[in-house]
Formats: sequence, structure tokens, C-alpha cells
Amino acid sequence: MTQAEALTILKTGANVYLTGEPGSGKTHTINEFISWLRASGIEPSITAATGIAATHVAGMTLHSWSGIGIAESLSKADVDRIATKEHVAKRIAKAKVLIIEEISMLSAATFESADAVCREVRRVDSPFGGLTVILVGDFFQLPPVSRSRDVGFAYTSPVWRDLNLITCYLTEQYRQDDSEFLGVLSAIRRGEVEELHYEHLMRRRVESSEMPGESEVPKLFSHNADVDRINASELAKLAGKAKKFTMKSKGKDMLVEGLKRGCLSPETLELKEGATVMFTKNSPQGRFVNGTLGHVVGWGADDMPIVKTADGLRITTEPMEWQLEDQGKVKASVSQIPLRLAYAMTVHKSQGMSMDAAVMDLSKAFEYGQGYVALSRVRRLSGVYLTGLNERALEVHPEILEKDRDFRAASEAAREAFVSMSEKEKVEMQKQFVKAMGGAWMTDAALGKERIANGKKNAKGAGALPGRLAETLQTVRDTKSLKDAAKARGLVASTIVHHLEELAEAGKLTRGDFAHLVPLDAALEIHEALAGTAGDKLSPVFHALGGRYSFETIRLVRLMR
Repeated sequence: MTQAEALTILKTGANVYLTGEPGSGKTHTINEFISWLRASGIEPSITAATGIAATHVAGMTLHSWSGIGIAESLSKADVDRIATKEHVAKRIAKAKVLIIEEISMLSAATFESADAVCREVRRVDSPFGGLTVILVGDFFQLPPVSRSRDVGFAYTSPVWRDLNLITCYLTEQYRQDDSEFLGVLSAIRRGEVEELHYEHLMRRRVESSEMPGESEVPKLFSHNADVDRINASELAKLAGKAKKFTMKSKGKDMLVEGLKRGCLSPETLELKEGATVMFTKNSPQGRFVNGTLGHVVGWGADDMPIVKTADGLRITTEPMEWQLEDQGKVKASVSQIPLRLAYAMTVHKSQGMSMDAAVMDLSKAFEYGQGYVALSRVRRLSGVYLTGLNERALEVHPEILEKDRDFRAASEAAREAFVSMSEKEKVEMQKQFVKAMGGAWMTDAALGKERIANGKKNAKGAGALPGRLAETLQTVRDTKSLKDAAKARGLVASTIVHHLEELAEAGKLTRGDFAHLVPLDAALEIHEALAGTAGDKLSPVFHALGGRYSFETIRLVRLMR
């Protein structure tokens, strides 16, 4: 099934299981669906099975969202207790569409617990209390983490059956373009690894003397033990004093701690010139993705690290935000430079990344899917450097092999059914879904025209500017608030204002570009306070206004003078 076909099915409001091989575009497809929902006035509840996956989608773990916490099973009394928690009940009652990422890592017991709480809160005895449910993931990847040895996959739960899910199995490939390597990965996935595939991999076996420098290619480990030691050791070999970048946070401590655990950038990031680094977030403008490698080659404005990527692109990094959203509102956020040292990392943390190359020690692989996940992070076989390989590394869970055939067959049946439907029928189903969710229907043509109009508007007057400033200027012109502009750019509000100050200094900013970011009454009040305060310091103005307005808002009004 293509991404476009899957997106058409998602838009009908059916309960869907979206799956496919690594690199097939699951994340891209679900992000397109989320954008469409929001354009239609429907705010989805976005969750994930793990903290790391949750930070990738600006959501929260299903455990937090549903209020079940770390419990692996719930009694009736537990369900009643959780359902009476006001913040949990309000969140679930308001929900319309529930998205669960990395479903392969969610146990059947946890899946059922979340379902039970939703039924109790919503007082509807149907799966998840009648919510539209979208499950995303690939069961060939890492399985559920549980304290119990006997843990079932989510699809073994009766709740999975009762959801009547339409399976959308994506079959296109966007990460790997190496046919030989694709053949190896497909053989592992089918449980049909032969001598030929093993030989392909063993050609990438390297001894320590032949291995690329650890400063050039990240090393993936099955266990955590050596990762921090190797990163710290390699950084210490570089000359000079390390610069430290400390994570900033907003929101309740419990929510912030969850974001910190899931964020791939460390709470305290230490860098030196020459350090090998990896980006930990996707650039909204496509300049880098989660997994892009590079080296720190210097320091820019405010001592921000300048990274040169493998293809020669120089990027002046800036803090970006990882947010936890619920019903369209940001409940917590952390801000950090989107980098981490890239000498070593665990296979677990690499899930979801795309890498040009990696050194892998798979001699101690202990979990089904661990070797498959590690290998499938890399785009081409020439980027794989194996220091060790055991049999388990090339094994996938035997139960999944048979189940995968069922998923593929179900997906093909769904594709044929929707292909045979007229466009009018599909559009009518989508209209009914949007109406049922309380949204506003817009045709694809109308959405397309709006994007084109915005593009022309954004392009006007943006020429001859550095890319980051042009992008910020266009975003500010297009958004209604400073918060929205920061979210759209994936930056913190202070960086957006800093960009506007640079634009003003270069003579490329007019009041009309950004005045709409500040309400008129606030602008007038701040303007008076600025006029009555001597000097350029903003603290006296901030305190004179009783702290009612942020420093960023005051800086915006100062730019209007």
C-alpha cells in the first residue's frame, strides 16, 4: 500500500493499524494525517509506548495519558480510582482521535489497561470508549519491555480484535536505496536468512585495526554499559575546554522529567570543537534529520555550536523544543541544542533514526529484532561496520513471521476495497468523519490553494536573507502568536525574537511583519513603560509591569518603536 492510499483510509475515521518496514514512511504518513486533522479543526491525542517515541511526536506516553502509570495490570478498583482523577478524566472525555506510536513495544496487558480506563471515563462499552484509534508501529522491531517474562504483543489482546482495525501496510521504501542491502533486510524480516545474505553482512565485518575512527562513525551497542564511557573518553581526547549547554524546562516537574528521560539530547550537553555529534531532532525546514551526523567546527552567535555535516553543509545550531501536548495545549517543554555526542549509543535509542553509517557490535544481541533494528537504521550496506555478530542478531520473533503474513493480506484486501470505491464515496466518508468529530470540512483542493497562497505570501520580500532568518520571517508572517511561530519553527520564543532583532538590524523587518504577535492593549501598555524607563535594560520594564508580560513580548514591542 502506498502512503497516499493509507492516508485516504485514515481520513475516513476508521480504526487503523499503520505498519510497514523501517524507512517506509510511517512517521511521515501519520504526520500528514495529524496535519489534516488539525486543519479540519480536530485535535488528536498523540501518545506512544515509550518516552523516547513520545518525544519524537510531541506527545506523551500512553501510560501517562491514560493515568495507568507503570502498572502492568489493573484491578476494577484501580480503574475506578484512576477514572476519578480530574485531569485524567477531563483529558480522556475530551479526546476524539487517539494515536498510539510504537505499538510493538506496548504489552497486551498495558493496552487493555488503557482501554479499561477509557471505557470507564467515557461510559461507553466499546474499545477505548468509542474513540477513533490509530495504532502505528512494526512488530519486527523491539518488543514490549516488561518485568514479566510472559508478555504478549498488543495484537494478542481481545481489544485489538474488537477494534476492527483496517491494516495499512506501507510497501514503499524511502530510507534504503541499496538493493543488495534491502535483500538482506527483507530476508531477516521473512525469517529466511541464507548463506548468501550472511556473506553480504560478513563482508562488512571489520577488525579493530580496520574500523573507522570512533570520531567518524557512531557505534551501536546492545547494552548501556559502554556508551557513556566511550562518549566521555573520546571528548576528553580533544584539545580545549568543553562548552556546556544546559537544558531549560517549563511545566510540572513530573511531566518535565518524562520529557528529559525521552529526549535524546542530554540534560547537560558538553561539546568541544572537533567533536562528532548527531542531530536529535528533525529540522522543520529539512536541513537535518534525527540521526544526521557531523562535526563541531566552531561557535556562532551566543557561542552556539556550528556543525558541518557529512555532505558539507554548515549549520549554526539553535535551541529547539521538545513538547508534551494534550488537546492542542503544551503541558510541558524542554529546550536544548538538538545534538548529542555520537561516538556511541544504544540500539534502543537509535530506533526511529536514519544514519549514513554505524559501527555495530551485535555479538551480544539478546533480544529478537535487536539486530534488525540496528541494521535498518543505516541507508546502505557500505555504511555498516560489523565488529561482531551472533545468531540472535539475525532472528526476528517467530510468532511475528506468521502474523506478518496476516497483516500483509489484510492490507491488500483493504487496498483493493478502497481502490474499487468511487472518489465520491471516499470523500463522503471523510466528510461524515469530520462532521462527527465536530470539525470543519475542507476539500483537498481548498487546502492546496491555501498552501499555495501562503507560500506566495511567505516568499514575498524574503529574498537575499540567510536561510534561518528567511524561514523565521515567513513563519512569523503566517502565524498568529509568538508561541505559534516558535512551535512552527521548532525553536524557543527567545530565538524567534532574536532572529527578528537581526532582521531589524539588517533593515529587512517592518512593523507589519510582526505587530500582530502582540495584542494592541498590551503593546500600548508596554510602550508606555518603555518610554518611562531610562536605558536599554528590560528588567526595570518587566518589574514596572508587574511581570504580566514576558521579556520576549517586551522585546517585540521595543522593535516597534
